[in-house]
Amino acid sequence: MNFKFPKGLKPYYKNELIDFRSNLKSKHYQVAWRHLERAHIIGQAFPIQHSYVHWLMLNFGFKIKDFKEVVGQIPRLLVGGVKSFVGKIPVGNTGGANVPPLQPMEIPADLKLILEKA
Repeated sequence: MNFKFPKGLKPYYKNELIDFRSNLKSKHYQVAWRHLERAHIIGQAFPIQHSYVHWLMLNFGFKIKDFKEVVGQIPRLLVGGVKSFVGKIPVGNTGGANVPPLQPMEIPADLKLILEKA
């Protein structure tokens, strides 16, 4: 059970969310989304951070009027935090409705180093 978010991950998670918001504000939607995916990978083992990214993904779907993303985020938002709580996450999954929710994925090399270090 992962309740405590490691201090070593906090700045990377926060920076991804800052970059997400900055790119969202500038209407660079693809870049913004990529930062959400990266925040998802960093935080997916931790219920609060995992659920929060899904909340942001749901809101992003509404913002860009992507019905598939909105519908896909609802079950992820409801179940993602629970999966983190019990330690049953698909490692590396980027969290969007464009990928199966239980599919493990390759972790980008830079994030892999960050996660291993933390």
